[in-house]
Amino acid sequence: MNDEAFNHSIRKLLKNVGINSQQAIEQAVQKGLAEGRLNGDESFPATVKVTVAGLDLELDFQGDISLE
Repeated sequence: MNDEAFNHSIRKLLKNVGINSQQAIEQAVQKGLAEGRLNGDESFPATVKVTVAGLDLELDFQGDISLE
């Protein structure tokens, strides 16, 4: 196993997930604010699920996204 390639591939995946998730959440909040469905002081419970096929690995991470 090439540890450097392995670690690089994990970091690349997590960076992609982080950037795209943040953009999607920001867009959803902006849309909600523009449509008047959000006041701008909400907090939202969020769950991130990571599944790795072939490893029988499923991870759940929970947290809150606060607008204020």
